Amino acid sequence: MPRRPHDIGLWHEAMREVTPLRGRPAPAPANPPPPETEPTKEAAAPQTPGIGIDRANAERLRRGRWPIDARLDLHGKTQEEAHRALAAFVGRSRDAGHRCVLVITGRGLGPSGPGVLKSAVPRWLAEIELRRHILMTAPAQPKDGGAGALYLLLRRQR
Repeated sequence: MPRRPHDIGLWHEAMREVTPLRGRPAPAPANPPPPETEPTKEAAAPQTPGIGIDRANAERLRRGRWPIDARLDLHGKTQEEAHRALAAFVGRSRDAGHRCVLVITGRGLGPSGPGVLKSAVPRWLAEIELRRHILMTAPAQPKDGGAGALYLLLRRQR
């Protein structure tokens, strides 16, 4: 498998403070990769299976096969209203024992690019107070809103 420059840069960054074994030269430092201008979808929200979810359930979420227990539509809200509504919705949904919920941001496609809420919601979901309730997120299927909505798989109540 070919190595990407970004991977090599990450490796060298991780090994920066490691002392080489006696008699071995230190590896030459790599040039750091250029910063990305926009975060990728993967960086914005956890979409790969992680701790607490198996591959089959992750695939069920991506394909829209989890029953949707609750929906939140953020159309027409300001950023501040939407952020508060999202935090309250996730908390209430988890307290109610819901597992899969749908958050509708809207596509917001305009001359200046994607909508404000479509860009902001993944960042908000990555905040610690919301992230701790969420097992995984995935873009919604067209039947549930497509590019203008997200599935959230919530952690079980313990």
